[in-house]
Amino acid sequence: MKDRIVLDVSKLPLHGMGMVSPTWWGTCAFMLIEGTGFALVIAVYFYLMGLAPHWPIDAPPPDLWAGTWLTGILLASVVPNILVSRWAERRQLRRVQIGLVVMTLFGIAPLGFRVFEFPALHINWDDNAYGSIVWTMLGLHTTHILTDVVDTIVLMALMFSRHADNTRRYGDVQDNVLYWNFVVITWLPIYACIYWVPRL
Repeated sequence: MKDRIVLDVSKLPLHGMGMVSPTWWGTCAFMLIEGTGFALVIAVYFYLMGLAPHWPIDAPPPDLWAGTWLTGILLASVVPNILVSRWAERRQLRRVQIGLVVMTLFGIAPLGFRVFEFPALHINWDDNAYGSIVWTMLGLHTTHILTDVVDTIVLMALMFSRHADNTRRYGDVQDNVLYWNFVVITWLPIYACIYWVPRL
């Protein structure tokens, strides 16, 4: 009988980070599904624009200030977000804690401007097809911002508790960073559609 080869796996980490983590793949799959939803909404926007004799329908182009400020905040948030990911990879708890506080503020700030965006559209959601699609776009993106803000607040609370010792939490922080980058990236074509396409 051949000798058995025994592998000692006792020193392997209990939780993986990045591509070796099942939650990373779950987050990517979720982003793929949600990204498809955003792509479909943008396709509907251009389909309706192609049918309309003039665009926007029965409304002036939206005011730029609120959406542009929101875009600036989202783009600025990418820098601390990437730093949080690096700190989580190195398991630098204090920096991750501070970074999550900063990212919570960066998540809440766009919601303040979003309150002003809906009136800046100069149209209600039920006025016509144009109103419906732009409100749908803003509503979908607002839902994603809220989702990530709640996730960030929960992670922040965990990282300030005894659960911070769990190495799995650092992987959760990295997944949260990945999702926030998705929220920022998906906003850029929506911003262009809502605010700049009507001005062409």
